[in-house]
Amino acid sequence: MTDFLDDIRTSYDTVAPSYAELVQDGAAVEPETFDLFAKLASGPVIDVGCGPGRTTGLLHERGLEVIGIDLSPGMIEIARRDHPELDFRVGSMTELDLPDGEVAGVLSWWSIIHLPRDVVPQAFAEFHRVLAPGGVLMLGFHLGEESTHKTSGYGGHPMNIHVHRWTPEALTAMAEAAGFTPYLDPIIPEDRLCFRK
Repeated sequence: MTDFLDDIRTSYDTVAPSYAELVQDGAAVEPETFDLFAKLASGPVIDVGCGPGRTTGLLHERGLEVIGIDLSPGMIEIARRDHPELDFRVGSMTELDLPDGEVAGVLSWWSIIHLPRDVVPQAFAEFHRVLAPGGVLMLGFHLGEESTHKTSGYGGHPMNIHVHRWTPEALTAMAEAAGFTPYLDPIIPEDRLCFRK
């Protein structure tokens, strides 16, 4: 495992209980965006970078067959505890353990933000590979162009990760280079993007 993946995994293992507690009672996450994803994805989907499984649960509530995938075993342990009826797996978006064309949708909700910028195309290539023709990719991300180094978080726990902000134009160019076509809908906020394979 490369160093940056080690750092992401260790950091989120460290903060997993605090992170899960902080997001547990949060407001619904843009229900109309999740409704759109559920409408477009006609088959099984994956929630990549699922953390403690909150977004995975929201997709399940919309009738989707969903697998939650996260690099952090600590996050997956909490996700399995809180959502025992769902399928959660430890894995990396840079090398998904799924066959080609296996899923109808990929949700990446604020999970590409920790990847080095030159690694994001590798994740997009994996998303494209596992999606069936016509499948949908939906991204959430921080708007901007700067990168910061995060050394603590979620109750003051030590972390060692980078947070990369993106412009929609830069991510769209990368997605198109990977073979995706933008899907435009007025309900999609500026810090979300949707694509079809």
